[in-house]
Amino acid sequence: MTATPRPKGHPGYSEVLPRVPESAEVARRLVRAALAAWGQEELIEDAALVVTELVSNAVRHAPLSVIRVIVTRPTDTLIRVGVVDRAHSVPLLRTDSNGDDTRGRGLLLVEAYTDQWGTEVYPWGKQVWGELKCKGGS
Repeated sequence: MTATPRPKGHPGYSEVLPRVPESAEVARRLVRAALAAWGQEELIEDAALVVTELVSNAVRHAPLSVIRVIVTRPTDTLIRVGVVDRAHSVPLLRTDSNGDDTRGRGLLLVEAYTDQWGTEVYPWGKQVWGELKCKGGS
């Protein structure tokens, strides 16, 4: 896990992980550590669910063997949880039920548990992120 200084005075946390399902647990630990450091314990469960879904999508769709999980505080009032991969395809929010298929609904959870979410496209890949509003604390 690495922490880097940010303009707002809050460190950003990131970690490169193998693109395997087991990385979701490591990502949740990173989220817990960052939010505890920022005094945002009440957001831990929601942020952990969000990062789990984002990692799951990257594991399923990214082409390379690694992903990067990022937890930042872009402002004093927002926490951003993101997963970076080398895929160029932008995820789409599925609103159809598609019968009994339970796959493909992770972004519905991301949308439900974040104040906003989106995708930043880069020449070499993308970051899918979700933002949660801070509650009191530092």
